[in-house]
Amino acid sequence: MSDKSETPPDPKRTLTELELVSEQLSDWRMLIDRLHASFDTDDFVTAVKLVDAITLAAEEMGHHPDLDLAYGRLDVRLSSHDVGGVTLRDVALARTISELALAAGATPHPERTSVLELGLDSADAEQVRPFWAALLGYDTVVAWGEIQIRDATGRRPTIWFQPTEAHDVPRQRWHLDLRIPPEVVQDRIAAAIQAGGELIDATAAPAFWVLADPQGNRARLTTWQGHESHGA
Repeated sequence: MSDKSETPPDPKRTLTELELVSEQLSDWRMLIDRLHASFDTDDFVTAVKLVDAITLAAEEMGHHPDLDLAYGRLDVRLSSHDVGGVTLRDVALARTISELALAAGATPHPERTSVLELGLDSADAEQVRPFWAALLGYDTVVAWGEIQIRDATGRRPTIWFQPTEAHDVPRQRWHLDLRIPPEVVQDRIAAAIQAGGELIDATAAPAFWVLADPQGNRARLTTWQGHESHGA
């Protein structure tokens, strides 16, 4: 009889979507590289108490979720940031959070979880990627074999770049509007220009400034100033 014990699972190994199915986390969905859950509570106080309970459990486990609290609703995201994916640490914390939510009388709604990403067609992603990272204050990361830019909090959409043939400056059917505090707008404009962008139009400042990346794709930085008369 062998006295060799089985090798314990590596807590830092990232799990695939298929592996997560076998974990039977009914309250959770793996979307790209995070576990997501959404719970309804009867009122705000119950949601806050659930946050407090999750906080204590997370501290004990030494692993912490991202929480979005609203009236009667709590959204939770789990990821092992040190390895850039979902691990058994996240699975363990997800089970604990589900147990706490059940004890609090919260109702899970995994069907309403989602992740929005934006894809920008570009013949030369390296030329425009620094502009968008600077404009949005994003980090540049490598994921799924490609270079993307991401919001570190996970609250705003990831942007990836779709290879395409070279073309003239596009007539866009949509553009990004980013509302930021007035005191940081000039630094953000300077960073975007330093990253290869161009200030196209400042005639509506301080309500908004129009900028473009080196390939002509446009975005607006907006502030509350200049909108006071109609509260926008």
